[in-house]
Amino acid sequence: MSNRRIGRVLGATAATAALLMTALTGCSSASDDAANKSGDSAKSGDVALYVGVRSLSNSYHANWVDGANLFGESIDAKVNVVTDEADSQRQLAQVRALGASGEIYALNVDPNTSSDTEALVKAVTDAGGYVVTQWNKPDDLFPWDVSDNWVAHISFDGTTSGTAVSEALFTAMGGEGNIIALQGILDNVPAKQRFAGLNAALESASGIKLLEDQTANYSRSEALSVTQTLLAKYPNQINGVWAANDEMALGAMEALRAAGLAGKIPVVGFDAVPEALEAIQDPESGYVATVSTDPWWQGGAALSLAYKAATGEIDVSELTHEQRAFYGSQTVVTADNVKDFLQAPPLETLQPDFDDPWKRSEGGIE
Repeated sequence: MSNRRIGRVLGATAATAALLMTALTGCSSASDDAANKSGDSAKSGDVALYVGVRSLSNSYHANWVDGANLFGESIDAKVNVVTDEADSQRQLAQVRALGASGEIYALNVDPNTSSDTEALVKAVTDAGGYVVTQWNKPDDLFPWDVSDNWVAHISFDGTTSGTAVSEALFTAMGGEGNIIALQGILDNVPAKQRFAGLNAALESASGIKLLEDQTANYSRSEALSVTQTLLAKYPNQINGVWAANDEMALGAMEALRAAGLAGKIPVVGFDAVPEALEAIQDPESGYVATVSTDPWWQGGAALSLAYKAATGEIDVSELTHEQRAFYGSQTVVTADNVKDFLQAPPLETLQPDFDDPWKRSEGGIE
């Protein structure tokens, strides 16, 4: 499949949580004095837990929150949820607001774009909080470049999984034909890496042609519209649909159904959301494959890592670079293994990962 091992992860559920401090727009970093006393406050275990995602209407992020809640359950603590609906300014205002009360907090957050990450982690540092980021950061910026408050960054090798899922699509097409590609947010690491994986697969597939790619910003509704436009632009020419996440793949499938092409054109996506897994089980749906990064692990293990730093259980200054910027494991999900992903993990399954947040590390990010 690739020189990077792709591991096994677990199934599907969803969670609900409250929207927190959405209207705040000012810069309200805690004072240096509040930051300096963070260690004393944290020793008592009085650490607030936060998780920041784009939207709970997205099954992937809902499952991420569910994993965070499992970690909260494991230490008998409440997890506060912040959603930004893909609005970067809103996300930054929310993170700045977390430090307004001077409380010590642990944050697990998915920045919307790479260019958002530096401001987010500096806001946490100024407030004396502790943060683990995922997916997005500038290639040349690492946690140790900023502070010990930026505990770690976790990502996934999207080029590897992008190549593997593309090959599954090409196989379903019989090794020949034309495809369209729906890209995610363009300044977004997984979107860029996944599309790079598609291009790598295309280089080795002489019978497959990419007719056109357009961004649909990870949105199901945008993907529906884009796919309808491309179906009209390339009548009877599209033989496969590649999408950078399941939400867009599912939107594309709506367009195919409306055009009477359901099940006739294979589709692939990423994230292993419940609807995608259901579709993969149905051989008539046309949904060929997705990729799971185990959002329950992402939500819980990363929050555990930030919490352990906030309470002093982990001394961030003593961590290696590989422990502070690393790849997590991922799996290509097809009809052959989809049954392994249909149940949500119970707390006892994830507890070892909460105890050792590096248990699923696939190596350092360079």
